[in-house]
Amino acid sequence: MKRWAFAVAFCLAACTGDSTPIRTSEVPLTSVSVDVDRYMGLWYEIARYPNRFEEGCVGVTAEYKRLSKKRINVKNTCRKDSLDGPVEVADGRARVVGDGQLKVSFLPGGLSFLDGVASGGYWVIWLEPDYRMAVVVSPGNEFGWILAREPQPDSNVTNTAVQALKDQGYRTDALIWVKQPPEEDS
Repeated sequence: MKRWAFAVAFCLAACTGDSTPIRTSEVPLTSVSVDVDRYMGLWYEIARYPNRFEEGCVGVTAEYKRLSKKRINVKNTCRKDSLDGPVEVADGRARVVGDGQLKVSFLPGGLSFLDGVASGGYWVIWLEPDYRMAVVVSPGNEFGWILAREPQPDSNVTNTAVQALKDQGYRTDALIWVKQPPEEDS
C-alpha cells in the first residue's frame, strides 16, 4: 500500500507542478543526444528543485532498466527524513519520445490510457561524456535534477552541471542539495 501511495503522490505532483518558476529564459529548451543503453543503471540524486513528491527525501536514487527499444522501467527510491529512515519506492515506466527525451508515468501498471494526462516529460539537457553526471528537467520547467553515478561526485563536475543549468536559464539558488551516504572504501 505504501508503494502505491508514493507512486500516486509522485505522479500527481509531477503532473501538476509547483508555481515557482525555476527557469527564467525564453530561449527554447533543448535536450542532448543520449545513448539510452549507456544511460541505464543506477543514478544518485545530487540536487533537485523543490517538489511535493520528494519532500523529506534523502538518499534518493533512480534506477533505469531497458524493457524494449522504446520502453524503460524506472525505480525511484527515497529514504524519509534520514539515511536510516523508512524506504519509499515509486515504480514507473518511461517511453523514449526523442533524443534525450522520455515520457515517464508512475501510475500503477503504467495505465497507458492516461499517458497524456498522468505522465511527465523528462529531458536530459546536459550529460558528461563518460555518463557519470547528468542534468534532467521537465520541459514545462517545473522540475529538475542533477544526477550522478556515485553518491559523492567530484565537485568540479558538479559545478559544471550547475553551470549547465544556468546556461539554459535556470535559477540555481533554489536547488536542494540531497544528502547521500558516504562512499564505501574499496
